[in-house]
Amino acid sequence: MTEKKAKKFKLHEFRAISHAISTYENLNMLMVHIVEGVCMTFKIKGACVLLYDDREKQLFIVSSHGISKRYLNKGPIFCDDKHTAFNTGEPVYIEDMQKDDRVQYPEAAAEEGIVSMLSVPIKCRRVSTGIVRLYHSEPMNVHDEDIESLCVLTEHLGLLIENNGLKNFLEGLKILMGSLPLRLLENKE
Repeated sequence: MTEKKAKKFKLHEFRAISHAISTYENLNMLMVHIVEGVCMTFKIKGACVLLYDDREKQLFIVSSHGISKRYLNKGPIFCDDKHTAFNTGEPVYIEDMQKDDRVQYPEAAAEEGIVSMLSVPIKCRRVSTGIVRLYHSEPMNVHDEDIESLCVLTEHLGLLIENNGLKNFLEGLKILMGSLPLRLLENKE
């Protein structure tokens, strides 16, 4: 007999996270609140946000909740497998971390007490920029509508990350432009 999946995201939680994504000034604090909120909403062991560094060709953890430093520092997280959420652009659920070939560090997951994982891509304009991972000490029973809600929220997060990167780039240009000699800034025809 299969257990019926219950929706965890209510409109109130969805609205609160959406509002936070659109109004937070501090991106790091936003990510801390997202992983904490996801853990409380789904009553899971832990969660983390990983962003992709295209120079290093790997994912880096930028925020986490409920997971030990030892597990977080287990080693590099590469995106070589074409079946990952990062590469497919679709959520990927792993029910048993010990029996799935896609898991890079099954021993570390066992030591941490992680049995299952749901990875949801963070995308901006259909391009993956990272993932949000949900970890649990037993198989997760996530409703399809909750997965859809997570996908919408991670798309909003992807846009925010992209906009933040562009803002930082423009600020850097302003600083560089300010250090140019005035004769180079004058419009001479």
